[in-house]
Amino acid sequence: MCELFSLASEYPANVSFSLEEFKRHGGLSGPHKDGWGIAFYEGKDIRLIRETDAAATSPCLEFLRQHRYHSNIIVSHLRMATSGSISLRNTQPFIRELGGRMHLFAHNGDLIDIHRLPEFDLGHFRPVGETDSELAFCHLLKTLQQIWLEPEAPALDRRYSVITSFAAQIRPLGPANFIYSDGDYLFAHGHKRSQPGREGYHPPGLYWLCRSCRIAAEKQESTGSSHTHGDKLQKVALVASVPLTDERWVPFEEGEVMVFGKGRRVIT
Repeated sequence: MCELFSLASEYPANVSFSLEEFKRHGGLSGPHKDGWGIAFYEGKDIRLIRETDAAATSPCLEFLRQHRYHSNIIVSHLRMATSGSISLRNTQPFIRELGGRMHLFAHNGDLIDIHRLPEFDLGHFRPVGETDSELAFCHLLKTLQQIWLEPEAPALDRRYSVITSFAAQIRPLGPANFIYSDGDYLFAHGHKRSQPGREGYHPPGLYWLCRSCRIAAEKQESTGSSHTHGDKLQKVALVASVPLTDERWVPFEEGEVMVFGKGRRVIT
């Protein structure tokens, strides 16, 4: 299965962790060698970097190490292809414009019969590739369209309602772990995934961790957040398919949807 990692921070942070951890998981310690991608929000837009090569052998990671892009919301994906060819059009994260801003989606699992859902509707959104993940994203965008085409950005509770309904629709189809962002918040749905030493799919599908540090005095090279803002307190929320450090990562309950923003878990 694919692997997900995301970050939502109080102040812009970089994912220095991912440049090593990505490389290790993307074809060295894991089977996720069919492409990778990292998305950095910049206001309402996104800087997206994707490749179809294994992260373990990608020279592009050295480019990222040198440029050290910073953002308040960062989402990354390591691909193990189960649907669609190994090509850029099938490499996540996927992004689309809606309501004058970029929306982002990354999925881990299999939703082979997504097109058979009674509620399935793409509207005017069309996939560029052939994956079930992109079809799910297009369907989600259609369901979000009504609230995002209003004059004002929708309240969080309305966004959360659409995301939780979408998660409930796709859970019966197979493992449905996903991360979605609209640039304001990070939404994460933990379902189930393959677990070491066990057959089939089992929860947890995702883990989360919130942490803080005095960012001027400490660099968190192993956990992915380092930036300087005087002596301000940096707060960071992390979501990942598997725990990435020896800290106390919290597993998602099966079917749980969480919202994160500015380094905190947001209670809806």
